Amino acid sequence: MLNVARLSHLSLLALMLVPAGCHAQSPTGGKLSPELERRVEILLRAKTNLPPTYDVMIGPRTHSDVPGYDEISVIFTSEGKTTKPMTFLLSTDGKTVAQFSKFDISKDPKALVTDSGRPSRGGPASAPVTIVGFDDLECPFCAKMHSALFPALQERYKDQVRIVYKDFPLEQIHPWAVRGAIDANCLAAQSATGYWNYVDYVHGHVGEIGGTEKTLAKANENLDTLAKDEGKRQKVNEVTLNACIEKQEDTAIKASVKEGMDLGLEATPVLYINGEKLEGAFPIEYVYRMIDKALIAEGKTPPPPPPAPVAAPSAPAAGNATQPANHAGSQK
Repeated sequence: MLNVARLSHLSLLALMLVPAGCHAQSPTGGKLSPELERRVEILLRAKTNLPPTYDVMIGPRTHSDVPGYDEISVIFTSEGKTTKPMTFLLSTDGKTVAQFSKFDISKDPKALVTDSGRPSRGGPASAPVTIVGFDDLECPFCAKMHSALFPALQERYKDQVRIVYKDFPLEQIHPWAVRGAIDANCLAAQSATGYWNYVDYVHGHVGEIGGTEKTLAKANENLDTLAKDEGKRQKVNEVTLNACIEKQEDTAIKASVKEGMDLGLEATPVLYINGEKLEGAFPIEYVYRMIDKALIAEGKTPPPPPPAPVAAPSAPAAGNATQPANHAGSQK
């Protein structure tokens, strides 16, 4: 079977060919001379450790957008299996072969993941930085991030940062996560405040959902009750809210999960800071750094760094400790 992995490490490498002598410049569109074709093949075989059972077919020069270079297409075959054509650059003087990847950066990274009309907290819609988090209400790591990270961000950045959650419940391992997401969205349809209060509570009490029974039925009952109670506090239309909770329509949840999967997500939590992905647990200083860079890119000035923690006074050396005069020798 053709082992394409042998060829993968050619990406982004510049490969130099040393000619045996002087060669005339070859025009674009011409077939490579047997001597030049052999030098290219030997170079590629050496760089990929290609065994002799592989055949290398090199196409003619074609136009390239890179000044001073033409394109050549290379196909590797073995035992009747053929790779897709791989494009390399060949200098017009026949002395250099290169390969690189070209990426489109014309789109604003912020457009990679949008808020999609989701409830937000923190800054307004015009805030220079938007953080989109893919969240699972039953995920303990999401709960830890939620309780520690976002209050710190709101305190530090105030209205400069806007926070949005999207649903990515991992129902294979978190059986009530979908229900929690649906109930939260039922609240969100009428009250953004109610949505965030519900999310705050569930994340803060994730270990209590399901009660002492720890059954799915009890967890669903807890979630529904929490949503209905929050709806009453926010004075939403209870008939509409209760109907939404009863229906358990998961179309929006599935669409959000698909969006996450299309982005390559496999776990939670994952944050996108103005389109830049942050996956996994990192010290908050790294998050600050990413947000600060995003603010600078938007022409805004980040807040000053928080003051360094003051070191606690060291304890007196053993044998030198003193006690207040009024309590000397007293113990309780």
